[in-house]
Amino acid sequence: MSWKPHFEHVTQFLLELGAGFAYLGRQVPLQVGERDFFIDLLFYHVRLHCYVVVELKTIDFEPEFAGKLNFYLKAVDAQMRQDSDAPTIGLLLCKSKDRLVAEYALSDIQKPMGLSTYTLSHTLPEALRGKLPSIEQLEQELGLGNGAESAEAGGAGV
Repeated sequence: MSWKPHFEHVTQFLLELGAGFAYLGRQVPLQVGERDFFIDLLFYHVRLHCYVVVELKTIDFEPEFAGKLNFYLKAVDAQMRQDSDAPTIGLLLCKSKDRLVAEYALSDIQKPMGLSTYTLSHTLPEALRGKLPSIEQLEQELGLGNGAESAEAGGAGV
């Protein structure tokens, strides 16, 4: 499905809402850190003195859409907004929404959250080696490996 008709329709609709919406672009690039992101539609409302970010989804609302829109609002405020501008407004247009899911996703988005990273380990910690089956044992149990090879490989054992 082509996005172009959706962009054109929404753009025309917002421009017809009345004076004030100034079209700034479609798929507007934002660089955050080392990554590039693209805002579906970006407007500036001259009467409200703020940017308006529009995200278009051709599927039903999903909670993660709220996080992405919030990210775009913060990025526009940090990179484009001037001191005289009001905070950026976000519009998320989806095929449909479950009202309660949308309410939960949007109601407390300003609550504190944390982020951590993780490292994948390719070896099993020593304390767990005798308590979990080896990959070879799992393969043998599931009939995925050659019994002779699996038995020779040894492994962590259960």
